[in-house]
Amino acid sequence: MAKPDAGSLRHCVAFDARSAVDDGYGNTVAGDFEERFQCRADLRSRGGSEAVIAARLEGRNIFGVYVRSSSQTRQITTDWRMRDARLGTVYAIAAVDGVSDPAWVYLTVESGVAA
Repeated sequence: MAKPDAGSLRHCVAFDARSAVDDGYGNTVAGDFEERFQCRADLRSRGGSEAVIAARLEGRNIFGVYVRSSSQTRQITTDWRMRDARLGTVYAIAAVDGVSDPAWVYLTVESGVAA
């Protein structure tokens, strides 16, 4: 798979992480997702799958995503989620590779699953 160039970064995506909130008893628990940053990305389809969940057939789309390596993108973990900033589609982050190529962070994301 060829590395992207500046012209292939056609999608604007947002990365969200859960905030830490106080539950009122002195404990810190995970809160709602909050946007951390937005950047340009190259989304490449890696096919899809179907799963039978609760007696219903649900479609899932899997994408390989390239984003430029930066101090922000190197913080992304599988606990975060990615959103298409224009369409609002939410993707669960399945894998993050920020060490194979110093110029790019490669993500495997999946729509149709809980983020």
